[in-house]
Amino acid sequence: MATKGKSTSGVEHVLKLIKEHSIRIIDLKFTDLIGQWQHFSVTATEFSADIFEQGIGFDGSSIRGFQKIHESDMLLFPDPSSVFLDPFTAVPTLSLVCDIADPITHESYSRDPRHIAKKAEAYLKTTGLADVALFGPEPEFFILDHVRFDQSHQFGYYYLDSEEGSWNSGANEEQNLGHKPRLKEGYFPTSPIDSLQDLRSAMALTLEAVGIPIEVHHHEVATAGQTEIDMRRDTLVKMADNYLLFKYVTKNVAKKHGKTVTFMPKPIFGDNGSGMHVHQSLWKGGKPLFAGNGYAGLSEMALYYIGGLLKHAPALCAFTNPTTNSYKRLVPGFEAPVNLAYSQRNRSASVRIPMYSSNPKAKRIEFRCPDPTCNPYIGFAALLMAGLDGIIHKIDPGKPLDKDIYDMTREQLRDVPSTPGSLAESLEALQNDHEFLLRGDVFSEDVISTWIEYKTEKEVQPMQLRPHPYEFLLYYDA
Repeated sequence: MATKGKSTSGVEHVLKLIKEHSIRIIDLKFTDLIGQWQHFSVTATEFSADIFEQGIGFDGSSIRGFQKIHESDMLLFPDPSSVFLDPFTAVPTLSLVCDIADPITHESYSRDPRHIAKKAEAYLKTTGLADVALFGPEPEFFILDHVRFDQSHQFGYYYLDSEEGSWNSGANEEQNLGHKPRLKEGYFPTSPIDSLQDLRSAMALTLEAVGIPIEVHHHEVATAGQTEIDMRRDTLVKMADNYLLFKYVTKNVAKKHGKTVTFMPKPIFGDNGSGMHVHQSLWKGGKPLFAGNGYAGLSEMALYYIGGLLKHAPALCAFTNPTTNSYKRLVPGFEAPVNLAYSQRNRSASVRIPMYSSNPKAKRIEFRCPDPTCNPYIGFAALLMAGLDGIIHKIDPGKPLDKDIYDMTREQLRDVPSTPGSLAESLEALQNDHEFLLRGDVFSEDVISTWIEYKTEKEVQPMQLRPHPYEFLLYYDA
């Protein structure tokens, strides 16, 4: 039932905040199947504690991946634990993340991504293997100054610009002071090359103000304002909630400063793309389960978890790298980790074991393939299910690859599997390998088939039908 878990103290806390901060508007947020926040608002005079138990209706037929028009009515149930004061609205506004339910049965909606994530956490406990899964994503993104794009029958183009862009080193600006990060040289230089310190700090402090602990922020490798801000790890559902709030905050702080943020994996040709490395660990009774005496200080459980990730990685990519643009980043021979291997410290492996600390509580594994277009509820749930499958079936991850994969010859890499080369290939892999996702009714055949159908019809096929601008350079004079 979607109404379970709404504690009296949590509801009272929300009502207290409304009174203390003279809230005029309550904004109700939920997630479509693809992973974007949707919302509508009610006035404080119309909002009451009853909404937490009775829900509030909305039309689900216009939401991506949801209901058909003849069964459009749905209910939202706000989660009081998700409450935050919106820092971007002129009118005092309080926001709540909601769960989705059927209006007749009040049963949780099977295509609600948050419901899928909750079921993954519940399934973990039923296995008896662990009671908590911690996730720590590291989303990268670009902060740009200008963007234009359009597509029609006889034209198609995009144009991006950034004051930091290396291509502007020769621009006839009103006052060009130079100090543009060169391609692939944006990692860690100080100001004036790093021009975004104050903006990133504003993002980090705003994130902390809405309840998201921030560990570090810095300029990333690419020119043109590539950035990383890292959140402190948390449980699966909470971290997925935080990640969508993270996107909301970073985009809106950028807008306040006259800039724009994109989480596209590969917006700029010839420079690094944006990934989202995902740190993962399992715990039971407050004790870490991934620390041990095996390779890189890992437990046997952790190695089996890695085995599950590597085995199911092609199918996982349909969720963790869910756009056609994702595969402009996942290209063999470039910076993204496409080879399905594991290693300590080695950042060219798709699974890395960080070695910063000897503290068992810090022991974790890092899956480096995902990118920030991932729907966090579905993506994190799928990663957990793959890892658990590895533990349950004792999947051997093979030998670690403790060498620079990028320096290996084609012959040496012949036996090292790699990620799919396109979204279509990932969707095919998901079609052929998803039994591990169905355990515990975490995912359903309906969710998986809907995901494949939507991505194929709305993204893969439309891209296949359209000429690419570069094709004119290659073939116009053929």
